[in-house]
Amino acid sequence: MRPAFSVILLTTLLGAGQGLFLATFTHQAYALLGVLSQDAKGLYGPAAAVSLALLGAGLVASFFHLGRPERAWRSAAMWRTSWLSREVIVLPAFMGTVFLYAAAHLTGFNPVLLHLAGGASVDASVAIGVAGSLFAFALYVCTAMIYACLKFLREWHSPLTVANYILLGTASGFTLAAALAAALAPAEAGFFAGWALAFTALGAISRGASLVRNARLRPVSTVQTAIGVRHPVIRQITQGFTAGSFNTREFFHGQAMSLVRSVRWIFLLFAFAIPAALVAAHFATGSSAVLSVAVVAQMAGLMAERWFFFAEANHPQNLYYQAVA
Repeated sequence: MRPAFSVILLTTLLGAGQGLFLATFTHQAYALLGVLSQDAKGLYGPAAAVSLALLGAGLVASFFHLGRPERAWRSAAMWRTSWLSREVIVLPAFMGTVFLYAAAHLTGFNPVLLHLAGGASVDASVAIGVAGSLFAFALYVCTAMIYACLKFLREWHSPLTVANYILLGTASGFTLAAALAAALAPAEAGFFAGWALAFTALGAISRGASLVRNARLRPVSTVQTAIGVRHPVIRQITQGFTAGSFNTREFFHGQAMSLVRSVRWIFLLFAFAIPAALVAAHFATGSSAVLSVAVVAQMAGLMAERWFFFAEANHPQNLYYQAVA
């Protein structure tokens, strides 16, 4: 498939925004249970605001992929059968929840809803955070299933696609949360960095498993089945076009396989190896700068990963349009 930069930007930014919100609320939940200190309350509002900014930037990027942006609202109409429609519905609901969460912490309007037996107080932001967490995971599933539900694209049609969207998004979100905590709540940066390291490792395992799986795939269709001719020897010498078409532009990336292989190693290095090494360096040195570098490296690596994700998918129609006259 041809990777569209707008979709690459959309999925990368949304994943990081969702992961950042989950990281923020996870810390708040731990603090509520007394596992962590409650001194990081000044982090929650700004982190949620950054999450909302990432979600908004991803939403803006999505409009560049639409032929008729003014009709975007119609994409929600098929929610009963379309994962894209479900994503269109869940995204604004999640953004609204993140906005309320950020507003509750930044404005201080955060009334207590109930008191727990241990003396802890459950305020409005906790209830909003629970709803937001559910929306975040629902959005991960909706976005991933847009691709995983396509049976004819076998590289995508796997539970690993859903796992990768969740793990890579949470990894980038926790890495970003660690960098923000290093500036706003330094004592809590280690909590986020530890989870960032764990999710980055899990993401590397999951993504590596999908690479191994996809490398073992063999085409179900052949040139014979593509054109309906059963002769054992068929040699294709032309696409059947004198110029490019939608089919030849949209369903094949048009890049040399050497470039595709290079991008695979680049994203493995920048999305997993380098961020993991930098986060580990933070534990060894206490430096906050390495966390900022880890965020930049991981986001760049995840954009390369998403490019590879689309380029790796081999549409069956390329059997017919594979040769140029």
